[in-house]
Amino acid sequence: MQLLRIPGLRQEEKKTFALHFSYSFIEGILAGLIALNEFVFVKSLMGSGYQVSVLFQFSNLVFLLLIFFSTFLRRIKNKKKLLRRTAILTRLPLLLLLFFPRSPEQLTGDSVYHYIFLLIFLIYFLANPVVFPSINLFLKNAYSHENFGRFYSYATTANKIVMMATTFAYGWALDANNYIFVYIFPAAAILGIISITLLSMIPYRQPETPEMAHTVWKGIKQSVIEMTNILVKNIPYRHFQVGFMFYGFGFMGSFTVIILFWEFGLGLNYSSVAFYRNAYNLLAIIILPFFGKLIGKMDPRRFAAISFVSMATYIFSLILTQYFGSYTEFWGITLYHTLIIYILFHGIFAATMVLMWSIGSAYFCAPSEAGIYQSIHLGLTAVRAMFAPLIGVLFYELWGFTTAFSISITSLLAGAAIMWWSSVKHPLIRKKVLS
Repeated sequence: MQLLRIPGLRQEEKKTFALHFSYSFIEGILAGLIALNEFVFVKSLMGSGYQVSVLFQFSNLVFLLLIFFSTFLRRIKNKKKLLRRTAILTRLPLLLLLFFPRSPEQLTGDSVYHYIFLLIFLIYFLANPVVFPSINLFLKNAYSHENFGRFYSYATTANKIVMMATTFAYGWALDANNYIFVYIFPAAAILGIISITLLSMIPYRQPETPEMAHTVWKGIKQSVIEMTNILVKNIPYRHFQVGFMFYGFGFMGSFTVIILFWEFGLGLNYSSVAFYRNAYNLLAIIILPFFGKLIGKMDPRRFAAISFVSMATYIFSLILTQYFGSYTEFWGITLYHTLIIYILFHGIFAATMVLMWSIGSAYFCAPSEAGIYQSIHLGLTAVRAMFAPLIGVLFYELWGFTTAFSISITSLLAGAAIMWWSSVKHPLIRKKVLS
């Protein structure tokens, strides 16, 4: 590939990028399937609003484990073996979907299959607390600072292209057969094992760490103390996480409500939902390389503010759609005219947040600390996941879509204001933070 001919690029970086790219490619397929998961749960499995919010919660709540066990994860010497075992244990349960019923009569009411589905994906998401910090740790040590954001954006671009194609094909297949997911996900189990195995092959040398000579509870206490000390002493990073708490409430509080809006507010089919996801992801693919370079040139808090405001704007377009309902139909897809705003600003959000959420923490620390900083970030994500999705559904049930969306917008704008204020009040000294 032409980008691997960059002058001065080390052989280790070339190998890392090849593995990173392959991992991202396969994960794009899985992401394309997961992208419609909540809508599948509402439309095909006929789950309730609170159940689908729990399904969304699981993808973030699992990071709560990092608050307690980040020290243990850091001290595990054979991280490659840990990743491979994690892949097998968390992906194989997807095979159970082969035994799910294929008719609505067996899924009405409080079906046991709702809870089995939730359990399967809870196990699936349990891989994330191991995999996500490992990605940051492996890549931050293998890539130079100059190439980190650039190569991450290239791999992420490929990921989004594949995800977009998969989401389109999967949405079309679901409209043809609402229960085709019982065949798709067992195949995805094998792909999931392969992708994490490729990630584990990235060159990484574990630094020497002292053997653990304390009990489990002392280890947990040490993890909490270490994370707390970082948040207390690193003021820019603390502000970064405070801003993200407001963002997270806005994002998580609106996520499930948006899924319910697609079904009960607009009555969209799978192809239409897939179209909206693909449209904004296509825009994200186009602009992602630009933002991949920009993130290394500006304060990450200002970069985050751009992302938060773009999300507030696309949620506002959903409010407008309730009052200006003109639309065009083509190829079985319903395109609401006001949702063109949704597509445009969701594209900006998708391109900026995938970088900010994944590698933003690494800009506040030395390369050797990237894993623990990302663990803090993910752990705090889990904290807000404990209440935000359910509260969002509660707001919707109490006051409707408009009020629920408005509360999320207010939270997002507050987060953006905090990020911007912090960047002015406590500017980053990059040479000290990133050296």
